[in-house]
Amino acid sequence: MNSSKIIAIALAIVAIFAFPIFLNNDYYIHLGTTILIYIILLFGLDIVVGYTGQVSLGHAGLFGVGAYTTGVLFFHLGMPFFVTVPASIIVTAFFGGLLALPALKVIGPYLAMVTLAFGTILQILINEMSFLTEGPMGIKLLKPEFLGVEMGEREFYWVSAIAMIVALIVVHRILKSQLGRAFEALRDSPVACDCMGVSVYRYKVYAFVISAGFAGFAGSMYAYSEKYISPNTYNNELTVLFLLGIIMGGRKSRLGAILGAVIIVLLPKLLDDINLFRMVAIALAVLVTLGSALALSKGITTRKKVFAPVVGTIALALFSLWLENITDWRLSIFGVMILLVVYYLQEGIVGFFRNFTSALRAKVVQAQDLSATAGETSINVIHQAAVKDTTAPILTIESILMQFGGLKALNNVDITIKRGTIHGLIGPNGSGKSTMMNVLTGIYIPTAGDVKFESNSVVGKTSSEIALSGIARTFQNVQLFGEMTALENILVGLHHSFNSNLLDVALHLPRFTKEEASARERALGLLHFVGLDKLANEEARNLPYGKQRMLEIARALALDPNLLLLDEPAAGLTAPDIKELLTVIRKIRDHGITIILIEHHMDVVMSVCDKISVLDFGQKIAEGVAQEIQKDEKVIEAYLGGQSA
Repeated sequence: MNSSKIIAIALAIVAIFAFPIFLNNDYYIHLGTTILIYIILLFGLDIVVGYTGQVSLGHAGLFGVGAYTTGVLFFHLGMPFFVTVPASIIVTAFFGGLLALPALKVIGPYLAMVTLAFGTILQILINEMSFLTEGPMGIKLLKPEFLGVEMGEREFYWVSAIAMIVALIVVHRILKSQLGRAFEALRDSPVACDCMGVSVYRYKVYAFVISAGFAGFAGSMYAYSEKYISPNTYNNELTVLFLLGIIMGGRKSRLGAILGAVIIVLLPKLLDDINLFRMVAIALAVLVTLGSALALSKGITTRKKVFAPVVGTIALALFSLWLENITDWRLSIFGVMILLVVYYLQEGIVGFFRNFTSALRAKVVQAQDLSATAGETSINVIHQAAVKDTTAPILTIESILMQFGGLKALNNVDITIKRGTIHGLIGPNGSGKSTMMNVLTGIYIPTAGDVKFESNSVVGKTSSEIALSGIARTFQNVQLFGEMTALENILVGLHHSFNSNLLDVALHLPRFTKEEASARERALGLLHFVGLDKLANEEARNLPYGKQRMLEIARALALDPNLLLLDEPAAGLTAPDIKELLTVIRKIRDHGITIILIEHHMDVVMSVCDKISVLDFGQKIAEGVAQEIQKDEKVIEAYLGGQSA
């Protein structure tokens, strides 16, 4: 972290703690406390929404579970602050797990409906279980005591500020660890994530549990802040407000969560004061107009794109001057403002400014080295494949049948892959090559037959289990984690090398720091191996297509595989890229790693493959070395259109 960031953070912390000193008004101090508490919840919600890409409408219910756990322990048992807060985190995390286990079996709008129903059920239970929650009457609390004296608004604000900073440190460390990388990978490509040995379902559950823990923490603090809790507080309107906070502030950003909390707390208050609303509306119009003019002058946007935001904000400023009473228009203005932000700032406020400044830098600096060169590394970036019985095949495909309804995509295919070789798998489009890849990696479970890797059957195992057993793959259509850097993509592949747990990560214990340093060193070495070390900190989606192919191979090698499946790696590559690819493939083979290569470029297949199997309409029609395949009449008829050489 550079010195300017450290100074900015230090100044922000000083400003947060100085706020109640310079503004000695209990109402505004209470608003500040509410913002700090909502920030804690949005930190957790961003893990689910921003990183894993799931839409949760149940966090108001989880927020309520945390508040009521504190309320019940205080009201019935007289438990102190240092007992109720940890208890609320644990209990809410448990409820988060209960929500995740069934909810994550569905996706998209169905997941949103399940989480919404969960929150509604919790609200009903809180209302009906009067023997525990006091039902509609609610529960009254006192603020925590310090040296036997109940805290005032100012003192509890400082406690909330400390709680927010602790939450910020913990969530930042989680999201910058192997856990955070796993969560982010889930959003970009669940299939690739599973094939990297990271179980999609398991880490979605982890994300919900951790997120729920933050909701419970915030709920506990909120109960003390309000000194009264009732079932109606934790309704569906609140959960939508939380979701809007993430959307408006900006996902995958701690600053976005902070801005989102400020907006959802202060925006309703803003619309209560006509003079304040006018000042903000005019300032917003000026800011958007000047920003748009700057963007147009630098050539990073078009008039069409800025027309609606500029006209909309100017119209809002003029409307605020025309208004005499805001009360009748309050909800309409609130809705329009949210609509403008959601429609025109889909990456949120933080995302918009990040993209804006990145575009400006791109215009000023056309070429920039984004990382340190890995150079020659002292460790083996590709582990030598484990040598077992060199005479035994590494993979045996026995009478595999893959049937989709009446279509036999693979029809009793038998293939034996010798250890340490490059085995080609070719055939016309639709012959079953990619289907075979999906069977070998557990994406499809074959209708009949068996696949034995290192003499052990892999049929019925999950993709993540197969990956961790020593089979890695690339994809016909590149499946990188686009919003992650090249280095982070490799680190996802190295996920299996971490043994540190959540506590190690949150506290930065030696086990985690040692594993993280070792993984980063090896990741840089793998990037150097495929010639991408100078692009380590470039987002994967911004890499040229040929470099994306190389990055996918490097990520697969991070699994330390004994068998590497390459699915059309030369597709779409230029001649120089293909030459570089062939060099890398041979280097991988020289490390003892067996390769299965699917490819349409016959010059690639014939030049590197030790043996070739040919599929046609799901059946194996030929097998042998390159010279035999080139002369085989069945291959010529099926693959080369019946034209003999």
